[in-house]
Amino acid sequence: MRPLGIEGAWLLDTDVFADDRGSFHQWFQGGDFRAATGHELRVAQANCSVSRRGALRGIHFADVPPGQGKQVTCLHGAVFDVVVDLRVGSPTFRRWEAVRLDDQHRRAVYLAEGLGHAFLALTDDTVVAYLTSQGYAPQREHAIHPLDPALGIDWPGDVEPVLSPRDAAAPTLAEAERRGLLPSYRACREFYADLRAAASEQVG
Repeated sequence: MRPLGIEGAWLLDTDVFADDRGSFHQWFQGGDFRAATGHELRVAQANCSVSRRGALRGIHFADVPPGQGKQVTCLHGAVFDVVVDLRVGSPTFRRWEAVRLDDQHRRAVYLAEGLGHAFLALTDDTVVAYLTSQGYAPQREHAIHPLDPALGIDWPGDVEPVLSPRDAAAPTLAEAERRGLLPSYRACREFYADLRAAASEQVG
């Protein structure tokens, strides 16, 4: 796992072993995850979405604490996967970073609690799998409009985005900040420190 340009986001470049039967790869490995982040990924839920070309899901995030850390990979097809720093006070607040996840390179992205996540399906029948640190809790979960011009995410221009009613009605980043919906960088940093401390106690 190697860090991306936003603190709390990592990219996993997997080794794919192929032969005449097919292929094998690991898209999550606990030891590598702990070495990179300093804590365990407590998997509370595993999700799988199937999307048509153009489906744009996100930008989604959850209240911190407890937030929702995510490890994401694309099992079939391809996505333009985006991480957005929504943590008020972060040195990279409002910054976004994109990674292509597909069924050829088999890469995965991990994003820590407090970061926003979205993806655009680039193919029909795109299958994305997520491991999450917390289960679905609608009262703690929020969305930012993925086409907010203030964010300026450079979505691929050759794919017409299709949003859910929820995402189409989501506030802009500025509106969410005014309404006090965004997590604070300080609270997130304290939460990450608690995760690392708990992991150290388990080892000890």
